[in-house]
Amino acid sequence: MQQPDRTREILIEGLTVDEMLALPDEHVAALVAVGPVVFRAGSAEILGQFRLRPDSLMIELAQIDGGGEGVLPALWRLAERYTRQRELDAVEWVVHAINCAHPNLKLRRLLEKRGFEVKDVEGIGPAYYFRHQIDSAPSGT
Repeated sequence: MQQPDRTREILIEGLTVDEMLALPDEHVAALVAVGPVVFRAGSAEILGQFRLRPDSLMIELAQIDGGGEGVLPALWRLAERYTRQRELDAVEWVVHAINCAHPNLKLRRLLEKRGFEVKDVEGIGPAYYFRHQIDSAPSGT
């Protein structure tokens, strides 16, 4: 039996997407309760915060150092699968990438390509924002 090619899979804090999705609810609740956290995804170190709302998962990314190998698309897939698994309606993305001292133009292009817009997010301020509606059918990505 051939082993899957894990060299291209992005690990989040050393776990695969499937392993993250299998974490007990109390682990996820603890992550949400702690507030802003620094975590590693692939080669990137990310400062972010996760909030569960009645109908959505909100992911707020304040700083991303490193990466470039597809970390944001990997987080996108994880968030989409988690949201479907929990029967939520959407993922709300907030990315603080508008007033950086050293802006990452590649990141800005990726956000704009995915439909993010600069918006004054209530309680947060100006940031790239996107509400990703989740349909009930599993994604092919």
